[in-house]
Amino acid sequence: MASTLFDLIVLGAGPGGYVAAIRASQLGLNVAVVEREHLGGICLNWGCIPTKAMLRSAEVYHLAERAKEFGLSAEKISFDLNKIVERSRKISGQLNQGVGHLLKKNKVTVFSGEAKLLDRSNVSITSDGKYEKITGKNIVLATGARARELPGMEADGDLVWTYKHALTPSRMPKKLLVIGSGAIGVEFASFYNTFGANTTIVEVLDRILPVEDEEVSSLAAEQFAKQGMTIKTGAKVQKLEKKKNQVVASIDCNGVTEVLEFDTVISAVGIIGNIEGLGLEEVGVETKANHVVTDEYCETTTSGIYAIGDLTGAPWLAHKASHEGVLVAEKIAGQSVKPINPIAIPGCTYSYPQIASVGLTEAQAQKAGYKINVGKFPFIGNGKAIALGEKEGFIKTIFDTSSGELLGAHMIGAEVTELIQGYVIGQALETTEDDLIHVVFPHPTLSEMMHESVLDAHSRVIHY
Repeated sequence: MASTLFDLIVLGAGPGGYVAAIRASQLGLNVAVVEREHLGGICLNWGCIPTKAMLRSAEVYHLAERAKEFGLSAEKISFDLNKIVERSRKISGQLNQGVGHLLKKNKVTVFSGEAKLLDRSNVSITSDGKYEKITGKNIVLATGARARELPGMEADGDLVWTYKHALTPSRMPKKLLVIGSGAIGVEFASFYNTFGANTTIVEVLDRILPVEDEEVSSLAAEQFAKQGMTIKTGAKVQKLEKKKNQVVASIDCNGVTEVLEFDTVISAVGIIGNIEGLGLEEVGVETKANHVVTDEYCETTTSGIYAIGDLTGAPWLAHKASHEGVLVAEKIAGQSVKPINPIAIPGCTYSYPQIASVGLTEAQAQKAGYKINVGKFPFIGNGKAIALGEKEGFIKTIFDTSSGELLGAHMIGAEVTELIQGYVIGQALETTEDDLIHVVFPHPTLSEMMHESVLDAHSRVIHY
């Protein structure tokens, strides 16, 4: 049994794992990656990228239906679900090959198979009945996560779907139930509702998108309702009874039980880390609530073994995983690194309308004891938004009254997933509200609303 020595072994080639491997190799380390399924991980193959490709199809379809608003004529608009899915899968395939190219370019050794920790330094790889062992001075766990399934409501790929089934549907749902209103649930609800599915969202908490600012959640619910969705908050699916071609759902909504029929159910109730079969207990790596426990530098309870990305818990975001991958690679290479500030990690939801945020919500800032200045500016007051035909939405900014620190920014509306990075950079550079007031924003752009929101925090708003 041959054994190869590496400076770093990365288990998993998702957005955290492959980025960690590439950065470590750039720093002169001899690196290996072990991947059991697809290079690029869930994000590239079954998450971020293919969902955005499908949502782009929905966006174009939605605009085509509004053609008359723009002085255009488009008749008998239709869609081909198979072609939409085919385009999505093709994009994922292209990027999957791209990751392979990047790893090869950066001289990272790639192993295909199931990995398991034998001890602090040795990893076994099993593939098609074949077994080999590799040895590493350091190990990074980047095995990602999978959909959490509720007891008695497990997915079957026919009537009850997870995100994987929803990305490769065999049919278009007519009456759809989405359980959970986080980013995943809301994005699929948006996609299928746009193409005509009668869509109901059930959320156990008192509002949808519960991690977002309350005003954002409220407007999102209002807009989804206008689009024909049914929103049930403070509600819990008690039971799913599968029948031929339909599911009977018993839903407790604020103490009242409703029994409703659907032809499709999408379960989007969170994710759990892929911690099984890795040999974590044998090497002393602590886990909690199906996730690996780490310190602020992503190191586990076993020295020299790190964990990054979804495996370590919320927020379950690809860009968090990638940033952690770079941090760990640089730390292992002996460079000076800074811990990631969880508050500074932006979140994006690609529904219609889009939603984006960074930092504290207004309620969180108040709870933390800050005295705050809050500014808000609506899309209806922005010339570019009106020209685009996207008048619904707003941008909200929250500042610490005493220091002028930008505590949080929250947006809902067209292209806000692109706009949010302006505030993310501002936070990282410790920009104050005074700095932002004196920045010149280009006209006509949606970004002008970012400026106006800051001005509004001081009752200086110009265009509304």
